[in-house]
Amino acid sequence: MQKVTLIKDGFTLRAVKCPDCNNIIIHPQDEGEYNQFISLKNKTFKVKMRMVGNSYAVSIPKEIVEFMHEQEKMMNDMVNLCFEESKKLRLMFD
Repeated sequence: MQKVTLIKDGFTLRAVKCPDCNNIIIHPQDEGEYNQFISLKNKTFKVKMRMVGNSYAVSIPKEIVEFMHEQEKMMNDMVNLCFEESKKLRLMFD
């Protein structure tokens, strides 16, 4: 078995690959985190938009914040917000 790295939806997954049969086994911890991401990605959250001072605020559901903490993302950092399409905003944490 040879160690390999796979990239899926921005995730780096550790794996081993058999050189004879090309069978790939993904590290269980990486696979679990990726599956948790997929289940969150397929969910739609309804959140309220509120007026805070002269701006509007949207709350981020606890499930998403907890997942990001597990991924060691830094909260309280500045984020990028931009229009992706009409009626569609993109929020980027990197």
